[in-house]
Amino acid sequence: MELMDAIMSRRSIRNYAKKPLSEQDVQDLLKAAMAAPSAGNCQPWHFLVINDHAVMDKIPEFHPHAKMLHDASLAIAVCWDREKELADGYGIQDCAAAIENILLAAHAKGLGAVWLGIFPREQRINALKKLLGLPENIMPLSVVSIGYPAETKPPADRFDESKIHYNRW
Repeated sequence: MELMDAIMSRRSIRNYAKKPLSEQDVQDLLKAAMAAPSAGNCQPWHFLVINDHAVMDKIPEFHPHAKMLHDASLAIAVCWDREKELADGYGIQDCAAAIENILLAAHAKGLGAVWLGIFPREQRINALKKLLGLPENIMPLSVVSIGYPAETKPPADRFDESKIHYNRW
C-alpha cells in the first residue's frame, strides 16, 4: 500500500473477526512503533502486548469505549518512562508518534486498529497501572486494539482549509 493511500484510507476499526495475529505481524507493528521519532532520541516508550483475554476483557470494566477488546486479537498498551523522557510532557508526544505508526502499519497489513485513550484520565491510568502491574515511573498513554477487520469503512475526508494559517493567525 502506498503511503498516502494508507494515511488517507486508515480508519478506526472496532469490529473484528476472531482470529489470532501472527508473531511476525506483532513484531512488525512493534518495529513500526519504535521507528517513530522521539524528542532527543530518548525513546522513553514501552509496549505491553496483551493477548490474554482474561486481561483484555477487564479493560472495558474501567474504559467505557473499549468494548471491542472482547473480540480483538490483541492489544498493545503504549506507555512511557517518566524518568527517561527528554522533558516533562515529551513522552506523550513520543508515544503519540509511535501509536500513529502502529495504526498505519496495522492498516498497511490489512489489520484493523483503534486508539483507546488512557492518559490523562486518572481513573483509567490507575486501573490500567494496577491491571498490568506497571511500575510507578511508567505512565500509560493508550491501549491500541488490533485485529482482523469485520467491518469496512470508506475513507474520511477531514481536510478543512479553514484550519490552515500561514505565517500568522
